[in-house]
Amino acid sequence: MFNILFPQGTPWIAFLGVIFSFAVTCIAIARFHKYLPTDQGRKFAHEGALSAGKPRGAGIIFVFVFVAGALLFAPLSPELIIYWILIIVEMLTGYFDDAAEKPWNEYLKGFLDFAVAVVVALAFLHYNSSTVTFAIFGSSVTLPPIVFAILTIILVWASINVTNCSDGVDGLSGTLTIITLMTIFVMDRVMEDVADPFTYTILLFSVCILGYLWYNATPSKLLMGDAGSRAMGLFIAIAILKSRSPFMYFLVAIVLILDGGLGLIKVSLLRFLKIHILKNTTTPLHDHARKKLGWSNAQVVFRFAIIQIVVSVAAIYLITL
Repeated sequence: MFNILFPQGTPWIAFLGVIFSFAVTCIAIARFHKYLPTDQGRKFAHEGALSAGKPRGAGIIFVFVFVAGALLFAPLSPELIIYWILIIVEMLTGYFDDAAEKPWNEYLKGFLDFAVAVVVALAFLHYNSSTVTFAIFGSSVTLPPIVFAILTIILVWASINVTNCSDGVDGLSGTLTIITLMTIFVMDRVMEDVADPFTYTILLFSVCILGYLWYNATPSKLLMGDAGSRAMGLFIAIAILKSRSPFMYFLVAIVLILDGGLGLIKVSLLRFLKIHILKNTTTPLHDHARKKLGWSNAQVVFRFAIIQIVVSVAAIYLITL
């Protein structure tokens, strides 16, 4: 909105947008956290009982602040508005699950994630081509739209769920998400002569998560819940799609994929095919690190973050060659 009113002041408007999004997130969480539902403690998670009684579902706060910041300070387009609506929808499905006395059925949540993924695929293909860039190799290929749509649905659904599963240690999923998003931001700036309007919103979303992490750092005062983790997973998927290099997701989010994804694979194989893998590995991996390796919460966050930073730096170097 401010970009329309002050077209000559775009850099300063963008600067103010970042400060606004961080500050309002901090203020809103401090003011409204007492109205959030409280966590019941995660029965099967390592030290899950320690979260009992803490406000949960803080994602509803930082996601709404992000959308407000994007509407006020970022360039707007019908495509981006669709994405903001979908992020709110994904956040609300998570929040209502957070607030429910009995957790929602896993298949219902999976179906809702699938529905959101389908809309993302349709919206993206309507406003963008189905050309995929292999950033590391400097080559591109145009996929048939149906193939691109199927791959997009898989990417979005997987990103939502691996990010959600990684949320179990104070500050972990938020920190990893910021590293992943900032890696995508740097990729965008390296690969594009003129930045896509979406690129700036990566900064807004990241500083909103930082505002949340101000209160979630160990020992946390509140939790993002599914309201935050599902919205973060969706935003990561959209960000990597807008970079035009969706296969880079495997590098820029490798720790999220391994931490949350291995548990999904393990449970799915056991439930549907009766195949038991990783018998000696506790999933998510952050629980294995705490329970089997004896790492503290802070060690898990720092070491997982370090691994992702190293991979991200290496990936950025590869695309500059």
